[in-house]
Amino acid sequence: MELPPIKVFNTLSGQKEDFRPRNPPYVGMYVCGITPYATSHFGHGMSAVVFDTIRRYLDFRGYQVRYVQNFTDIDDRLIARSNELGIPMRDLAERHIREYFRAIQALNILPAYVYPRATGEIDKIVELIQGLIASGHAYAVDNGDVYFRVTSDDDYGKLSHRDLDDLVAGARVEVDERKENPADFALWKAAKPGEPTWPSPWGEGRPGWHIECSAMSLRYLGEQIDIHGGGQDLVFPHHENEIAQSESFTGKVPFVKYWLHNGFVLFNDTKMSKSLGNVVSLLDVLDAHSPDAVRLFILQSHYRGPLNLTDEGFDAAERGVERLRSALGTEPEDGPAGRPTPAVEQARAAFLAAMDDDFNTPGALAALFDLAREANRQREAGDAAALAAARLALRELAGVLGLRLAPSASAEGDLAAAPFVDLLLQIRKELRAAKNFQLADQIRARLAELGVVIEDRPEGTTWRKA
Repeated sequence: MELPPIKVFNTLSGQKEDFRPRNPPYVGMYVCGITPYATSHFGHGMSAVVFDTIRRYLDFRGYQVRYVQNFTDIDDRLIARSNELGIPMRDLAERHIREYFRAIQALNILPAYVYPRATGEIDKIVELIQGLIASGHAYAVDNGDVYFRVTSDDDYGKLSHRDLDDLVAGARVEVDERKENPADFALWKAAKPGEPTWPSPWGEGRPGWHIECSAMSLRYLGEQIDIHGGGQDLVFPHHENEIAQSESFTGKVPFVKYWLHNGFVLFNDTKMSKSLGNVVSLLDVLDAHSPDAVRLFILQSHYRGPLNLTDEGFDAAERGVERLRSALGTEPEDGPAGRPTPAVEQARAAFLAAMDDDFNTPGALAALFDLAREANRQREAGDAAALAAARLALRELAGVLGLRLAPSASAEGDLAAAPFVDLLLQIRKELRAAKNFQLADQIRARLAELGVVIEDRPEGTTWRKA
């Protein structure tokens, strides 16, 4: 039976729409990554989990997702922090990128197709700027700066649903008397003392913030993409400017078919921000709580709404993860799974209905807890086949949400070991695909000696500590 289309809330239209990618089953998906000038905060983890879950569900529904996430490794804040600490900008960025990877691997984030960096895309950035100047959408000034001419784009402001005058009045704009319009934004910045630079037709300099994402999405996903994701704080100016420069360069509309934005992180009901001094480190959270609990905590709120950080919330998430783990049990399963009971089928249908409605993860989690109750009921009834069917559904759908549900282990241990175990499992998967079963079995046996149990199931391979 054909499933109904997924409904997604498109920031561009301001309403829910049927998800129909341009070239099904392929989906091009670009998500704005971090600017690695400081340790990643919890908001970065929230965004990573949100868009990983969306990607996983699209995969589950049969789409083939090409997922790209960038690193902004050249930026005013990164330069300032580098000069303040006396550390080369590249070294500072690499340190924080490694920390970020450590965190997202613990959170069971699927790796992107590619993680491009702004400093590696200078050639494409220069090509875009040259094209925008040639078509009249951009102009260079006498010092070597290059600006996008916002008045050349008739529908500038369509993502944030405001006109140009409102956007200028409501936003801080870079003051420069050489700009034609206060809202014109920098595509290329002329060299300044103490800053890294690259050669260009306009002299030594570096790219502006917005142009990098257009260059990366064009290079790795093409001129039009299906999904672009990021936080609500990026709607204006970053994503608005991405649309303007991308559509002006290619002449193709829309640049992005569906714009998806996650909500803000609150700390005790107050928006998390560096100016207020209430920024919470992602690694600190993962040191204090299990990765599964952190992931479940994020998914308990709808991705477009605010997420309020409280100790009570994390504690409740730990208890919720333990309820799901307990339903899976530790005893071996006797025999194959039987036909799913009506309760299992209802829970599965509820899961699909929730996720089809703009990725409603709170509703999907409720279906998981219904499956956990059914598994416990069948265990008490002594029906091994029905228990196995409930467990199978619970493992599969928990996996769609990125929950491992392995037996409890310390967050610190998971954080250190998880990426290495996952890497070995990926290598083992590739060996099995190449029919090198002997070496694949050696990896399994060696992990078993180290106390890591591998479970190969129809829905995929999982691991847990023995």
